[in-house]
Amino acid sequence: MSLPPQATDLAPKRAFQRTLVISDLHLGGSLGVDILRRAENRKALKSELSGCDRLVLLGDTLELRHGPVRDVLGPALDALSDLASALDPGCEVVVLAGNHDHALIAPWLDQRARSGKPSALTAEQIVAADSGWLSTLIAEAFSPANVVLAYPGIWLRDDVYAFHGHYLDRHIEIPTFERLAAGVMARITGRSPADSVGPDDYEAVLGPMYAWAYALAQQAEGRGAQGAHGASKRVWDVLSGASGHRPIRRRLASFGFAGAVGVLNLLKLGPLHREISPARLRSAGIESAAAAAKGIRVSPDHLIYGHTHRPGPLSGDQASEWLGSDGTQLWNSGSWVFEEHFLKGAKPGSPYWPGRVVEVLESGPPRIISTLNDLSAAEIVGDMQPLDDLN
Repeated sequence: MSLPPQATDLAPKRAFQRTLVISDLHLGGSLGVDILRRAENRKALKSELSGCDRLVLLGDTLELRHGPVRDVLGPALDALSDLASALDPGCEVVVLAGNHDHALIAPWLDQRARSGKPSALTAEQIVAADSGWLSTLIAEAFSPANVVLAYPGIWLRDDVYAFHGHYLDRHIEIPTFERLAAGVMARITGRSPADSVGPDDYEAVLGPMYAWAYALAQQAEGRGAQGAHGASKRVWDVLSGASGHRPIRRRLASFGFAGAVGVLNLLKLGPLHREISPARLRSAGIESAAAAAKGIRVSPDHLIYGHTHRPGPLSGDQASEWLGSDGTQLWNSGSWVFEEHFLKGAKPGSPYWPGRVVEVLESGPPRIISTLNDLSAAEIVGDMQPLDDLN
């Protein structure tokens, strides 16, 4: 059985007047921080969805790393069905896989490799929603809207490309859990980031990591387990100074953090940078997203990505920081999770505040819409887990 590798094999492309892009919903996670599980928060998003003719879910829609998928589907599909009720007739829904829900596209990737060597992955593969059981369930939740999968990204206009951004983990110079794991896999597969010349190179390194994380989550039981996500989150929290921890550079100063990073570089798990600060974390994410776009051979005027949960550019950001070396304007769609370790003491509208949407019209630059900036933390969280328990 052969599956369609290109968008034109499914249906002719159409022009869209108003596209909305949302990312990193992490629905069904065991931490209780996916705010769209609350009807009150969905109401704000639904008011934006009315009038759009294309909705793009830019990856990590489902949280498949915390525990068994059976625990995710109930709350996740309920939330998506409610969002679907706000869509106008004829609206198209495009679902992209991220690193936390790579299982959405894995069946298609597996199928295409079963009968001989497949053709090379391109930057935009449009796939039927019924290519996998999870994506089929999402399509049913959005019925009667037309739902398709796109991977690793999608051209929203001739000058606007969008992808989840998880490929940036091959390039980022901050020693996060996934960056180090990617470094190990690169050594195993013999594929360095500099050698990346298309999506297949990224999948060869990152795909096995995602499959392992998903398999591990299926065996996790109870809130304390959190599958592979728990380990990666704890490493990231320490690196970023989140959850009240000091940055790992300070905590491990007595052990020579700079020297440890040097050893990791000698082991060819890098290149990794010794500087860790909020500003560096932000700029590293932007730079590595631009590098990943170059790695899959796209050079749009506008690049939209998610993954890092840090939206932008926001007012107060340095505009030049969000420009790639080739002049590409980068846009990050933020997230729909309330992570108190990034928001402790923060005011509405601050970086990492949830509820951002990227709007793409027929012409002109994309625009970031903040739907929850008029709500306090307590109003967003409501009867979800108490804020003190979110660390």
